[in-house]
Amino acid sequence: MQIDHTVIDVVLVDEQDRAPIGRPYLTVGVDVTTRAIVGMVVTLDPPSATSVGLCLAHIATDKQAWLETLGAQVTWPMAGKPAQLYVDNGAEFHSEALRRGCEEHGIALDYRPPGEPQYGGVVERLIGTLMSEVHELPGTTFSNPVDRGPYDSDATAALTLLELQRWLAFAVAAYHHQVHEGHGRPPLAVWEEEATAHPPTTVANPRSFLIDFLPVVRRRLTRTGLVIDHVHYFSDTLKPLIARRQQIGRVVVRRDPRDLSRVWVLDPQSNAYLSVGYRHLAHPAISLWEHRAAVARLREQGRGEVDEQALFASVEQMRHVSETATKSTRRARRERQRRPVASTPSPGPIAVPLPPPDLRQDARAEEPAPAPFDDIEEW
Repeated sequence: MQIDHTVIDVVLVDEQDRAPIGRPYLTVGVDVTTRAIVGMVVTLDPPSATSVGLCLAHIATDKQAWLETLGAQVTWPMAGKPAQLYVDNGAEFHSEALRRGCEEHGIALDYRPPGEPQYGGVVERLIGTLMSEVHELPGTTFSNPVDRGPYDSDATAALTLLELQRWLAFAVAAYHHQVHEGHGRPPLAVWEEEATAHPPTTVANPRSFLIDFLPVVRRRLTRTGLVIDHVHYFSDTLKPLIARRQQIGRVVVRRDPRDLSRVWVLDPQSNAYLSVGYRHLAHPAISLWEHRAAVARLREQGRGEVDEQALFASVEQMRHVSETATKSTRRARRERQRRPVASTPSPGPIAVPLPPPDLRQDARAEEPAPAPFDDIEEW
C-alpha cells in the first residue's frame, strides 16, 4: 500500500451559508498490486498523523455503512489491513503514532529513499488522475494560476465537504471499472482475483483500530486523574492505575485532535486502552484547533497562566462570535466546519450532477507540511 496527501484543487462551501471556506486535503491509499483505491479521507486540516490514521481505518474496514451515510449507491469492496505501508519522509509518517500502530497490527512500515520521488509513483499518478477530474467541478482552482485564468473559484464554489466526499465515492467506483494501463485490466477485476487467492484481513471495530494510530502524549497520573494542556481527565476505570501510579510512571495517552472530550490511556499491564472523559462533564467537546486558538487568545490578553475554566470560557466566547457575526469571514466559516460533530450528517442528493469521471491524466499538487503542537506529535 502506498499512501500520500494532496491539497484538493477545489474551493468548498460551508453547510450553513454555502459560502466559500477554502480548499480541503485528501489522504489516499492505493494497493500497488491491483492499483485499487482502498481508502481515503478528506479533511479541512493539513496532513497529520491523525489523517494518516483515519485513512488507515478507512482502508482496513468495510465501507458500506460509510457509503450509505454519504447517500452514494455504489460498491467499494476494497478493504483490509495492508501487509506493507510505503510512504514518503513527511513528519506525519515518522510519528510515534504511526510506528506504534503498525507494530500493533503487524504492518511493515517502509520509506521512500530521500530525493527519489519515482518510488512513490503509483499513488502520485493516482492523485494526479483524481485532480484532473476535480478540475471539472464548480469552484476548481485548477493546477496553477495560468490554467485558472479569469475563472473565479470562490464565486463558482458549490460543493460542501459532504458533497465532495460523495462525488469522490462515485469517482472511485468509476475508476475501479476502467481498464488500467498498468496491467490492462480494471482494478476491480484484479482485486477480486487477488482477494480470492489471498483474502485480506478486515477490521471489525474501526474505532478501536483508529485509536491505535492516534497521536501519542505521555502524562503522569495523580489522585485526580491526569492533565493534558490545562484540561483535566478522570474516570473510575483509572483507579487501579492511580493506585499504582508511583510504579507505573508516565502513561501513554492517545487523543483525537478533532475531539478532545475523551482520551484513551494505555494500561501497561493489560495492554488495553481505557476510555477517559473530562473530569468536569459539563465542558463541551472541543477540537485541538479551538484549544490552540483559545490559549493564544488568553495569552494575547496578558494572562501568563492559563487555567481550564478560562480556556473553556474563551472557546465559548469564540463560538458565540462565530455564530452571531452578521457577515462571516472565510476563516470563521472554515473554523465552524471543523468543530466536533456529535452525529453523522444525513445523506442527501448531490448538489451538482456530474458525468462519470474519465481517470487517465496525471498531475501533482503540492502538499503542505503539518505544524507540531505542544508534545502532541505532528498532529
